[in-house]
Amino acid sequence: MTTALNTVKAGEIEIAYAESGAGEPVILLHGGESTHIQYDTFRPLLGDGIRAIAYDQRDSGASVNPPDSYGIPDLAEDCAALIRGLGYERAHIFGSSFGGFIALQVAVSVPDVVQSLTVGATFSDASALQAPVASEIIELSPSQRDAQMLAFALSERGQADEKLVAELRSILVHRSPEADARRLAAIPGFDLTKRLPEITAPTLLIYGEDDPAARPEIGQKIADAIPGARLEVIPGARHGITMEFARETAQLLRDFVLAHPSQPAR
Repeated sequence: MTTALNTVKAGEIEIAYAESGAGEPVILLHGGESTHIQYDTFRPLLGDGIRAIAYDQRDSGASVNPPDSYGIPDLAEDCAALIRGLGYERAHIFGSSFGGFIALQVAVSVPDVVQSLTVGATFSDASALQAPVASEIIELSPSQRDAQMLAFALSERGQADEKLVAELRSILVHRSPEADARRLAAIPGFDLTKRLPEITAPTLLIYGEDDPAARPEIGQKIADAIPGARLEVIPGARHGITMEFARETAQLLRDFVLAHPSQPAR
């Protein structure tokens, strides 16, 4: 599915995004191996009353950035710039996996733009690089990662679904070696563990029961550290909660967003 993209300028960065629906603004942050296309089929599942906005992070998709190194805080500032560029003071943030790093960082370092925070299948620090399975995938070349991602993201039942497998393959992207290296280099310095209690936005965490990397107990530790946060565990899900379990994840996100309404755009 081809989606028309719009752009927002943020200094030297040009942020490309796709959207659907109208209402509460929800910013969708994609994972490390994808772009905004991760949410092409997910966005409509959020239903009426929600403006779902998925954008390309640096070195991803149609967004444009200089070939300079960056960290997760820089990616968080990009997210905040997008929200402001769209005419909002605040928006709801959802990030999964690598996108979850950025979502947590936005809530810590640019809290004024966050109406509510939902993160899934993620970590609060760079231990993701040492997690079983995930560390093995990271060490592979981009083209070699695809096969490993199937078992990582999908349950055995999901891997037997040809349509679902085809959809997962379609959202996996191959960046240039330079862009891939910059993305991976942003992770090692990431550690928000001690700053999680600073998060004031209403927070929901969504984890897969059978995720081989971001296990539910990791989500529980993050939830315990954020005042008032809640953890939801999806039975039978692995890392790909926005794919195989898109409907369940979208329903949880929708309900949470609508329970914490924001002010309309300027």
